Amino acid sequence: MEKARKWKFKKSVIFGFLGLIIIVFIALIEHREKDRRFSGLEVYIQGVSQVYFVEEKEIQQMLQREFPELTVGESLKKISIYELEKKVESHPFVRDAEVYTDLKGKIMVKIAQHIPMARIVRPMASDGYISQEGKILPLSSNFTPRVLTVEGRGAERILDKGTLGPEHEGFLNLLTFITEDEFWNAQINGLELLSNGEVLLHQQVGKQVIEFGAPEEIPGKFQKVNLFYDEIVPKKGWNAYKRVNVKFKDQIICE
Repeated sequence: MEKARKWKFKKSVIFGFLGLIIIVFIALIEHREKDRRFSGLEVYIQGVSQVYFVEEKEIQQMLQREFPELTVGESLKKISIYELEKKVESHPFVRDAEVYTDLKGKIMVKIAQHIPMARIVRPMASDGYISQEGKILPLSSNFTPRVLTVEGRGAERILDKGTLGPEHEGFLNLLTFITEDEFWNAQINGLELLSNGEVLLHQQVGKQVIEFGAPEEIPGKFQKVNLFYDEIVPKKGWNAYKRVNVKFKDQIICE
């Protein structure tokens, strides 16, 4: 019993001592945090295939213009990390931003970009991009990517509306399918989105317009286009037909 009481007492002393150490440690950290000063701003942008639609210098200048408190020596308590992050994410080509401070008082900004997947072309107004997530983006002054072109009244309506709605899910899936497939990404260079939602495909090789129909049953329709390439083109030649219709089930119509 005596040994048990002594051990219980020792345990209480040990835990009390550890608790005191933790309290002192937290107090030191809080004191250090109060005295920390801003020492600089660093911006890192995640490039995709070395493509940059946002420049580090551009983000730095924007933040220093909007936040005059970003002055070396200023207390970090006066700088809102949340507001900085919100401002960076307001940039049209920024998909996600992470802003934090390091132990030396530097504010670090890490950026993931929106990546354009297609360019909507309008003859009488400015163009715009469709990102991988379906977001409408403006043109970039930093870089002009080689992407699919999209035209037609349906595409113009998307730009007029400013966003891709749920009704465009199939069209976004079609763009993704073409972009991610090495062969079709090289072979299809443009799409026409009609006002009724149907799609025409324009090829890099071959003058035929491919009447794809509604953007649904996408892999199956491309299998039919492949069948046209494998079975019909070798017999009739590339320019025997002006239109190839694959929008009907189990049919390929060549005219």
